[in-house]
Amino acid sequence: MMTAATPRPPLHGTDGLPPLVRRARPHDAPALHALSLAFIRSGALRPRSVDHYLAHAGEFLLATRRGRTSTLGCLALSDEGDGAAVLYNFCVAQGNQGQGLGAALLRAALADARHRLVREVFTATTSGAAFFRRHGFVPAGPGRAPAAWAAALDPARGSEVLSRRL
Repeated sequence: MMTAATPRPPLHGTDGLPPLVRRARPHDAPALHALSLAFIRSGALRPRSVDHYLAHAGEFLLATRRGRTSTLGCLALSDEGDGAAVLYNFCVAQGNQGQGLGAALLRAALADARHRLVREVFTATTSGAAFFRRHGFVPAGPGRAPAAWAAALDPARGSEVLSRRL
């Protein structure tokens, strides 16, 4: 587990011009919420209040483009203890998908997880399983996911639980 004195790895995209990824700060909460609303309305994301984004800003990474301030994508990494972490609230704004933003966010989150000495990362998705599989995720076996997180999943949403060992 990371301590306050442990420096975090850089989170900027490494593939040239496309995305810039940085850790969110509390003042980013309204933008994170606004970006997520379309995905919440479609049922792709679970509803979260602006207060959630404010209270958990440090878990979120966000993507922008050089020279722009708008938030184009976000992804949160929650350390669940015992070497496990969970990815959640992964979204890229319509019109910006397919340009490498999601992949850059995922690479940054996995690098952050490795830095935190996480051994396995979990996620639940209703429509993004192919994306995660392209990035090394596989269906998670029963009982491997963090118990509290798995218990909070809504079975009616039909989420597929995936994991990747680091």
